[in-house]
Amino acid sequence: QVQLVESGGGLVQAGGSLRLSCAASGSMSSINSMGWFRQAPGKEREFAAATSWSGTNTDYATSVKGRFTITRDNAKNTVHLQMNSLKPEDTDVYYCAAVYASSSLRYCSSRQEYTYWGQGTQVTVSS
Repeated sequence: QVQLVESGGGLVQAGGSLRLSCAASGSMSSINSMGWFRQAPGKEREFAAATSWSGTNTDYATSVKGRFTITRDNAKNTVHLQMNSLKPEDTDVYYCAAVYASSSLRYCSSRQEYTYWGQGTQVTVSS
């Protein structure tokens, strides 16, 4: 089993920045690819960003590309999401996710691929 705990959410004005963190614990050999998803009330959870175990391969949703950056620190079992130039439409609950992918170079971008999920952290961007 793997536990994921997100932190760093909060309230920020449009144009501001936040840095989300996800700390993983448990059976770390069970995961390599990690990602961030977001969900608004009444909507489906959608992909935001993902990274391979190596950190060299990443993927972003079109809506966040150029503004969000996903990084990981394998020594500390953490993954971060740096969010810049935030917009009111970025207001969501952000979830960290993890899965064991077939390669350390592979990332997963589909919600259905992920096995483990955190509880989420609220991000609110005011206009």
